Amino acid sequence: MIQNAMLAPASLSMLQQTTPAAAKATPAEATESFASFLKTALDSVAAQENNVHTVTDQFIIGQADVNDVMIASSKAELSLSLTSQVRNKVIEAYQEIMRMQM
Repeated sequence: MIQNAMLAPASLSMLQQTTPAAAKATPAEATESFASFLKTALDSVAAQENNVHTVTDQFIIGQADVNDVMIASSKAELSLSLTSQVRNKVIEAYQEIMRMQM
């Protein structure tokens, strides 16, 4: 099964909390929870980028196979693409909110 590190099961458990305590969270708590989720996701993307650099360096000195480099590169590319699409959707939502009339 192919799995993106940004959507790891530990991260999904944060979204699947439907307990009454989670439903009654204050706006500040909800914002903090969402911010920590985004930070975790962005840290994961950065870690994948660093992994690509590490595997590429290992390939250059002959310690890694070209397949490892391509797999790490593809994972990082997909994560970055997902991140940019999420960013685009957030900007679109913000622009839509700003167009609303009061």
